[in-house]
Amino acid sequence: MRSLGRRRCLELLGSVPVGRVVFTDRALPAIRPVNHLLDGETIVIRSSLGGGLASAATAHGSLVVAYEADEIDAVTHSGWSVVVTGTARLVMDEERLLRYEGRLQPWVDEPMNCVIAIDCDLVNGFQLASTGV
Repeated sequence: MRSLGRRRCLELLGSVPVGRVVFTDRALPAIRPVNHLLDGETIVIRSSLGGGLASAATAHGSLVVAYEADEIDAVTHSGWSVVVTGTARLVMDEERLLRYEGRLQPWVDEPMNCVIAIDCDLVNGFQLASTGV
């Protein structure tokens, strides 16, 4: 494995549409697959106000989360993985809400009535090189 710099990690993160958000739900770790977009150094996802992540962010005003995305080839044993740690907040600005809702369509057939922005505070990534196995 080779460590990647921040800029390369963000490029890779922006190149895929899906990742996993890790947060605390009723004092327990929770992980949810979500589709995302990257806006500068902010990860943007949509959620349901009744969902665990949105509820936790609403209750606390903000929430420290981790976000992970990767692209791994099981045949060649190569690829990459990026993990971001940052603060998640509900997007309340009407202009930003409309812009994100127009650019980020949910992949699930459920109402996604809120937008969550995650700051990319800590960014780490690794490139996996083929071992020739």
